[in-house]
Amino acid sequence: MNTEALLARLRDELDEGGLRGSFLVRDLGSGREIGIEPDLEFATASLVKVPLVAVIEDRIRRGELDGARQVEIAPDRIDTAGPTGLSRFRHPARVAVADLMYLASAISDSAAADELFALTSPAEVTRTVRDWGITGISVRHSVRELSDTPVERFAAADVHLAHSLAIGAVTEGQGHPVRQLDVSRASSGSARAFADLLTALWTPSKIDPDVSARVRELMGENLLRQRLAPDFASDSAKWSSKTGTLLNLRHEIGVVEHSDGQSFAVAALTESRVPAAVQPEAEILMARVARTLRDHLRARG
Repeated sequence: MNTEALLARLRDELDEGGLRGSFLVRDLGSGREIGIEPDLEFATASLVKVPLVAVIEDRIRRGELDGARQVEIAPDRIDTAGPTGLSRFRHPARVAVADLMYLASAISDSAAADELFALTSPAEVTRTVRDWGITGISVRHSVRELSDTPVERFAAADVHLAHSLAIGAVTEGQGHPVRQLDVSRASSGSARAFADLLTALWTPSKIDPDVSARVRELMGENLLRQRLAPDFASDSAKWSSKTGTLLNLRHEIGVVEHSDGQSFAVAALTESRVPAAVQPEAEILMARVARTLRDHLRARG
């Protein structure tokens, strides 16, 4: 199948499955790439934790922060309990900065990420990423703001109503009355922008090599593997990634490194038209689309 026919088929499959997405797969060796609306911007939710830990690691390298510095975590400082991590703690704790980076990356601990944002502001993260030559990623707020959405205003049985609001209120230009979904107010980016970040982390770039190596290590320790990992991880392929989820948004970015030496950056950012919090079919569909794009690019390599 030629590329145009393949892309048309995949767009139809996404539409039939109730998804719209920004996808890009890039061969890190040759630079060749294939995508579906790769420049379409989305609110990026927890994907911001990748540039965040990269900038924190760079500040540690430059001596501006101490990775062993202990941060006091008081449970009463955390407003909304997340699914995992420090917000579930019932007693005070002390956690080193370097360990907060691990928690923010490996289990997407938003409370840990916000402790890092207290040390390095969203504006500084954006500025540093742009200094590295990566445009298109904007970090505008802490992760704590992601816990103040319509979902928190509904009982568990009515969460679908929050998703209906998220789906029905989006504008043509990706604006939204829910500020966490509005690309002009929320942290935002596209598949291309995050593929550029992954490329800079996996190949020589303006990012210090030791910083890149540490971020690659952290992404390789990601424990959330229900989305793209089933289609990319195997005994002969290593999958290093980060997910992002908010209301009807489901994202994942990562790099698959094959035992034959080929490596591909993969970025999949999606929004669903289905008003449900749990959508395993959406996870399967976005993974299949990303895998098909990778397979097509690899076959033509």
